Amino acid sequence: MGIYINPGNKAFQVKRNGKYVDKSGLIGVVNRTLGQPNKLSCISRPRRFGKSYAAQMLCAYYCVGCDSAPLFDDLEIARDETYREHLNQYNVLVLDIADIIGKSSPSEMLSYITDVVSEEIYERYPNVNKAKSLPDLMLNAVESCGRQFIAIIDEWDAPMRDKDCTASMQKNYLNFLRSLFKSISITDKVFAAAYMTGILPVKKDGSQSAISEFWEYTILSPGAFAPYVGFTKEEVRGLCDEYQVSLDEMKYWYDGYTLKSVGSAYNPNSVMKAACSREFKSYWVASSDPTSLLEYLNLDKEGLGKSLVDLMVGKDVPINPGMFRNDPSHLETEDDVLTLLTHYGYLSYDEERETVRIPNEEIRMEYAQSVHRVTHVEIIQRVKRSVRLMKDTADMNADAVAAELQKVHTEECNPRHYNSEQSLRGTIKLAYFAYRDEYIQMEELAGGTGYADIVYLPKRNSDYPALVIELKALDKKHPERNAEGAIAQIKQHHYPAIIQNYTKEILLVGISYDKDAPEKKHTCRIELWGDAED
Repeated sequence: MGIYINPGNKAFQVKRNGKYVDKSGLIGVVNRTLGQPNKLSCISRPRRFGKSYAAQMLCAYYCVGCDSAPLFDDLEIARDETYREHLNQYNVLVLDIADIIGKSSPSEMLSYITDVVSEEIYERYPNVNKAKSLPDLMLNAVESCGRQFIAIIDEWDAPMRDKDCTASMQKNYLNFLRSLFKSISITDKVFAAAYMTGILPVKKDGSQSAISEFWEYTILSPGAFAPYVGFTKEEVRGLCDEYQVSLDEMKYWYDGYTLKSVGSAYNPNSVMKAACSREFKSYWVASSDPTSLLEYLNLDKEGLGKSLVDLMVGKDVPINPGMFRNDPSHLETEDDVLTLLTHYGYLSYDEERETVRIPNEEIRMEYAQSVHRVTHVEIIQRVKRSVRLMKDTADMNADAVAAELQKVHTEECNPRHYNSEQSLRGTIKLAYFAYRDEYIQMEELAGGTGYADIVYLPKRNSDYPALVIELKALDKKHPERNAEGAIAQIKQHHYPAIIQNYTKEILLVGISYDKDAPEKKHTCRIELWGDAED
């Protein structure tokens, strides 16, 4: 077995020796493209979403010269009508572009690929006719042995993301891919199919893909590959039952990527680590460049600062991903930045609503850790104001709290929705924007005999008190809906009861504003829970 030509099934065998979630149905999807006009597939999804696992599985299934039936006979693909027909029937070309760049360099990558692949072809097929180019040599190999190739290219976009790879190097690389997959006289004879994976879709030349023959399946629109983007809700439920961990915790930490035809998609790497270690935390930073998110948060694009603030307080933000050139070095608009962050997994895309949001707690932590290092003026100001508000609340400075909330409510709220309860709740979340340093935020928390509007529960290492916040909008018909009335409701329904065993100190925060007054003056009352009960 070779390294790049027909490497065999050992890598997938190792995966089967451990805990394996059956994603072999993907093979059936690829089988149905063999020899078809859509036989060239480019699959893009974020880091740690199983791209390399899928590549190793496909290699084991298609690779001639090995018997992979024991690895697949008990999996979903064995029930597919195409299973036996294609099992171990093809030459396989496997290229891990990121690994190749590491072994050579961006400038030497193409000559390295040509040399090592050619050497293995000559070694495997000693009688093959020599050729001047790699595509011609592969054609000669097919004619010599009578078997077509399946191309499996992992991390295809590594040169597009490598800062040491110049525009000229990228262009030469794309031309190399074109030489393999664009020539009708060679491609259809050499390749039965190609499966190419990466984080980014194929870079665009103008409005068209630079390698237009590939059918693209992205995290924005995964098509038939949607069930294999990540772990489904059912698969995660099975893992939680097997490892006896909380499904609710798993959902809170790692759910949030929603695909139109499948629903929830979980990050497989994070789910498996959380299940095996029984520890829920962010595993994201260990698998990606921690500076990359900060780099994009700092970009000076019109509207980006406000959108980032909205995202970090839980809002959905509209996006138009259609004009992005799939090139991290050419980010011209706010939409380009948000689209790139979606491909990287820092945002989740809702295809029907055409909006993005931060998907889950794991990714929210990445934003929270980055936000204090940004240079974006709008975000810096928002952080400063929020930190000041949290301190004023802890110090029970009710007038300062009311003034800041009134300011945020006026600045951020659409006048048509100013008086809705959701608007006031959104104001609280925007105002306490930097809460993640000190708190866990909970909405509609069941406590006592009702539901508290918003609760901020301090983290274990925080010296801040817990906050139980009740919101009211008073008018002439309902004068009791003032700040004192909000406090009274908290006491009456015993909202703090649910958290009193988890925190040393609880502050009751009643917030109200007068809907009828022209200035819509906000008022606030803050009481200490123990003192208030006395």
